[in-house]
Amino acid sequence: MSDPIERRGFAPRFWEAKRLDQMSEDEWEALCDGCGKCCLNKLEDEDSGDVALTRVACRLLDDLTCRCAQYDIRHQFVPDCILLKPSNIESHLYWMPQTCAYRLLHEGRPLFDWHPLISGTPETVHAAGVSMRGRTLSEFDVADEDWEDHVIEEPT
Repeated sequence: MSDPIERRGFAPRFWEAKRLDQMSEDEWEALCDGCGKCCLNKLEDEDSGDVALTRVACRLLDDLTCRCAQYDIRHQFVPDCILLKPSNIESHLYWMPQTCAYRLLHEGRPLFDWHPLISGTPETVHAAGVSMRGRTLSEFDVADEDWEDHVIEEPT
């Protein structure tokens, strides 16, 4: 059986052969492991700059798939949703998950074995316990002033 990545038209292990700014849009999008952590609301301490992760998720996050339910049109619903790209990754590193492929590759580190590009299936991110599947609350259900009650450690 051929490698699932090859069937999608990507060169094998393309992420090891290309810099982030050399990747096609499809390759860039394939780096997302589907953990859902970037879609969690965060609290930033104004004095220290420390960022705390909450389990309060963006209204568009599907808690079962850990994917945006309206990814292609998300900015219509969440205008300040960040469009991550090679040219702005440096300014977003402070809040990005420690296990994020974009962060890892930017820092010259390898992907984890559970990453779908390596395992060939999106289920490994959930099986490894690093995703937010089944752990989130919708921002519709939690008042902004109560987010501090839902601060969590990043699943790694």
